[in-house]
Amino acid sequence: MTAALDRAFKILELLAAHPDGLPLQAIADQLTLPKSAAHRLLADMIQQRYVRQEREGAPYFLTIRLVALGLSYLARNGILDVAQPILDRLAVSSGELVRLSVIENEELTFVAKAQGARFGLRYDPDMGMDVHLASTASGLAWLSTIDDEAALSLIYRQGLGESGQFGPNAPRTVREVLDRLHAARERGYALNLESFAPGMSTVAAPVRDSESGAAIGVISIAGPIHRLDEKRLLALAPELLAATEEMALASHASRWFGGRRHTSGSAMEAAE
Repeated sequence: MTAALDRAFKILELLAAHPDGLPLQAIADQLTLPKSAAHRLLADMIQQRYVRQEREGAPYFLTIRLVALGLSYLARNGILDVAQPILDRLAVSSGELVRLSVIENEELTFVAKAQGARFGLRYDPDMGMDVHLASTASGLAWLSTIDDEAALSLIYRQGLGESGQFGPNAPRTVREVLDRLHAARERGYALNLESFAPGMSTVAAPVRDSESGAAIGVISIAGPIHRLDEKRLLALAPELLAATEEMALASHASRWFGGRRHTSGSAMEAAE
């Protein structure tokens, strides 16, 4: 990858994490770029309609062009057609937010959701975000399908996060992560009680390819902890596991999932 292309992608990723926009100096500082180089790249991205700036000197924002490309890609590859009916049913029965995350390039990304909560507090984070592996039930559910060495490699690459960045029960040490990982492996699903975000809890289980057994995604149920305490999460687990089995069978109808079955040489294939 050329230096310019690498810098351009880093700018896009940075702006994606700042929906309120960032000024030129902040972009240059955070990415350790010369201000002139950052300005040239941003000008090119404005011309290609991936970035916008309302006036000279104003902050830079992402446009919806990347979102449109991503949604078009998902629709054309059949992921949403396969997943949505399953997520919808689980959301209705649980009364909470249900999400599907998929594995690609050794990363886990939320791509589809269904909201079951009709009243009260709704937990509904944005789609398209990469899952933090160590602090989320979805991350642990995926890591539970690979061996400890491969899981630790992914955790070290992403990091545990800064103090106070996640919930009060976020793991502080690798030992804590491994303990939770082993528990998830034994149960077949992972729990998160105020680990990723204060006041929120989640139960998540991997979607395994019906032929190879390798994980191809994760389904989770998430919501406020006053509704989803540990007892409630455990009660929802059998229905969640049934949904992952249904998703595994239905995934054969998606070209995207089919392509994942032919991927080789990555940590995700180091199945337990």
